[in-house]
Amino acid sequence: MSSRARRRPMVTATLIAVSCVALVGFGNGRDDDRDHGQPPPLTVPKAHCGPHDHPESGLQGQVPAALRAAGFKGFNCNLELIGQSRGDGGNWQTTEFRDRERPEWFDRSGRRHGHKAERVCGYHGTASPTLSLPGRANMGVPVLDLTDLRHPTPTAHLTTTSMLDPWESLKVNERRQLLAADNGQNGGGGPEVDIYDVSDDCRFPQLLASLPVGTGADGGLVAPIIGHEGSFAPDGLTYYGGDLRNAQYYAVDTTNPTEPKLLAAWKPGIANVHGMSISDDGKRGYFVVLGVGAGLTDPNVAPTNGLVIYDLTEIQKRKANPQAKLVSSLLWKDGSGAQHTINVKIRGKPYVIFVDEAGSGGFSSAAQRDAACAAGLTPFPMARIIDISDETKPKIITRIMTETHDPANCSKVLPDLVGLSIFTYGTHYCSVDNRHNATTLACGMFNSGIRVYDIRDPERVKEIAYFNPAGTTTPSGGSNHNLANNWVAGGPDWCSAQIHLDAKKGTLWTTCQDNGVLTLRFRDGVWPFPDSSTPPGQQN
Repeated sequence: MSSRARRRPMVTATLIAVSCVALVGFGNGRDDDRDHGQPPPLTVPKAHCGPHDHPESGLQGQVPAALRAAGFKGFNCNLELIGQSRGDGGNWQTTEFRDRERPEWFDRSGRRHGHKAERVCGYHGTASPTLSLPGRANMGVPVLDLTDLRHPTPTAHLTTTSMLDPWESLKVNERRQLLAADNGQNGGGGPEVDIYDVSDDCRFPQLLASLPVGTGADGGLVAPIIGHEGSFAPDGLTYYGGDLRNAQYYAVDTTNPTEPKLLAAWKPGIANVHGMSISDDGKRGYFVVLGVGAGLTDPNVAPTNGLVIYDLTEIQKRKANPQAKLVSSLLWKDGSGAQHTINVKIRGKPYVIFVDEAGSGGFSSAAQRDAACAAGLTPFPMARIIDISDETKPKIITRIMTETHDPANCSKVLPDLVGLSIFTYGTHYCSVDNRHNATTLACGMFNSGIRVYDIRDPERVKEIAYFNPAGTTTPSGGSNHNLANNWVAGGPDWCSAQIHLDAKKGTLWTTCQDNGVLTLRFRDGVWPFPDSSTPPGQQN
């Protein structure tokens, strides 16, 4: 066994729902590496860059302190910028609607229409009015025509209650052609849910509802609901939310999108809540519990961060007083601040891709990073792949780590971050090319930029490309990067939003908070893979 493998510390994962405790190796591999003869490397293999790229000069994922001080000029490897719309910047989330070409089509009211050309629209969050810089031109969610990625074109701004700052709740349901968000202003605004119709012309969404839920006025349950995170069930009939203020999940009936009504609310009890994904049949939910770093080296302190799988059958079937029933839990200490999940199939086998938002010591600060490094654990959040073939015994098989994650590199990495408070290196939002046949994972990783991985062998993930945009010299009015003095002129951006891959064109688009909307093209021969595809509504 290599020296890398020998020095991997062991952490305890508690499988609460089945009363089982298992030891899990810390690294990029499954629990039993012996099956492959050689253990997978601790960090994912680096991408092989093209001759005209500007590859990273330090560790994988690092922006060295000297480059920050001089004004970061950006890195790229197998991805090139082809278009940009900076606007007022961005914040936490993006979503898109792909309106495929149709010889004829019917709108929501049943009216028949003639030929419709293909169109792609993008939507992204921005900071709330109270957290925006003075003089900001437009508030709310920008709508962009992304049909020609060389020229992303703003067409509208949505300014209803939830759209002023949807935080991480902004989602499209392709099947029902709906755009929705809950009121996540400044991390938790209120009980409102906004729903728009994008079926006619996605460049100009039509408002269907902007209403409070769970207050009694909607005829549903009476419960204090505060927005933050959210996601549709694939059939578009239920919108699930994560309420961090009250540490609860909730389900909203969107069968009639003009009258959203609360169906159920529940508290995991283990820790706080955040993001989720829902199975195709709507009967399983892959939720997170958001714990923070504690007892890193104390075996008597149980972990509180990780995956919880719920049976949502009663909600899906609209039973009276429906209950979400816990199926299993899988928790860990080598990461915290659980962010979201993606339920996928890779070569026909079911997995959950799980993304943390904080490192082992908790949300990023000098003290928390030092605590993680002292425990021999990564100081930064990462994505991991979890085998759910047996949903009662989910098992981590891969941790997707760059060289900045390696605790052996703490002394080389931590000096880059002196004076910064939160969100430096590490994950926030990830997405795949196709949930039903996932080959590719793309992640927004704050100062480490946009990073793309080959996950066709989920036990041996490989990096294939990255793009880390140059630092801006002026702040963006609608960016949350301006908080807590994190924005520094010329410093690296916060790339924190969901990424949208297009295998047909070999492109992607996303937002970084200072640079706004970025559209990128892969170098020829890098991506897509022969088995890659991006059907609408299957990315996340």
